[in-house]
Amino acid sequence: MNNKKETTILNSYLAAKEKYSELGINTDEVLLKLEKIAISIHCWQGDDVAGFENPDGQLTGGIQATGNYMGKAKTPQQLRADIDKALTLIPGKHRLNLHSIYAETNGEKVERNKLKPEHFQNWVNWAKEKGMGLDFNPSCFSHPLSADGLTLSHPDKAIRDFWIEHCIASRKIAEYFGKELGTPCVTNYWIPDGYKDIPVDRLAPRQRLNDSLDQIFSEEISPEYNLDAVESKVFGIGSESYVVGSHEFYMGYAMKNKKLICLDAGHFHPTEVISDKISSILTFTDEILLHVSRPVRWDSDHVVVLNDELRNIAEEIVRGNFLERTHIGLDFFDASINRVAAWVIGTRNMIKALLLAMLEPTDSLREVEAKGDYTSRLALLEEYKTYPVGAVWDYYCMKLGVAVGTDWLEEVKKYETEVLSKR
Repeated sequence: MNNKKETTILNSYLAAKEKYSELGINTDEVLLKLEKIAISIHCWQGDDVAGFENPDGQLTGGIQATGNYMGKAKTPQQLRADIDKALTLIPGKHRLNLHSIYAETNGEKVERNKLKPEHFQNWVNWAKEKGMGLDFNPSCFSHPLSADGLTLSHPDKAIRDFWIEHCIASRKIAEYFGKELGTPCVTNYWIPDGYKDIPVDRLAPRQRLNDSLDQIFSEEISPEYNLDAVESKVFGIGSESYVVGSHEFYMGYAMKNKKLICLDAGHFHPTEVISDKISSILTFTDEILLHVSRPVRWDSDHVVVLNDELRNIAEEIVRGNFLERTHIGLDFFDASINRVAAWVIGTRNMIKALLLAMLEPTDSLREVEAKGDYTSRLALLEEYKTYPVGAVWDYYCMKLGVAVGTDWLEEVKKYETEVLSKR
């Protein structure tokens, strides 16, 4: 970046800083606070949720990655290189979220219930070099023993036991991550269990799931190393009529057993939004996990854009002073566009939404609202939307040494030409 451009960005920031100071907001302090927020970036955007166990296998469990854009990562080395590139274009220090299918077994066939920390040693070494934390997920899909759409709620005890053992193994791997990296690993449990058509017995599968979860969590692991989260879903491909792990099921289980609830932006009815659920749940529990995605008509995991719901999610977290109680993870996968660009777009938008929320004069708005002056509340909220957040964002990116504005796209296109197109 040339000196002229840096000067322009700085001058624009100083003008914006003055504008926000009139609202009682210190933008320098906001940026220092923003820099401390770590987003858990999902590894599976880089290879369309294929993993390394059987990368040419068919996705099951209602998961679909559409498109065939060039440059899909096919090896652990390629995937880490792509993530490295994306991280250079995202301001701040973040985390990486892994699924168990990204184990590295050196060509040896290792069943999921036999996975051990050693199969993720390269990921741990990489994370240590980056100074990053790792999060984790057991992978209860795309496997012969999940072919009929049931895993932890399966009526066959042998199949159920396999998945219980897999989840127990995943917790031990997560505990290892926490110990090695000095930051708790958030381990999220999502299962695809459900029925395509209307079941007669809705209770028995949920009783089996409850028992399976109790077995998985029977061993105490220090929250210093591992935090368990459970994730609901309203429906999926192949489970249109009934999902065992509904929102009500997992909400009850999490509250009773002191687990985190994971709210996925695409896992509710089309008229529901997770931003409206955050304050309700955090009234009764200590922490939550978010999987921020963008559903289009259904749980389609589109790349996160700076739309109203993303802003609402960030506003709820900031307005409620929930930043330290909320683990923010991303969950989208788009094979129709450059995969590195998808990471950059989605993560930068999540950070932008948080910045927008942190630049809001919330205390003043609360005072107006408390007086019943809803006219002023609406008017002020609308006026603040055009305040110069862009100047603050550009300065933040420049300050942290990442591409400003659309400059990052040129770097991604260059990476595509020099690396991705040659795979």
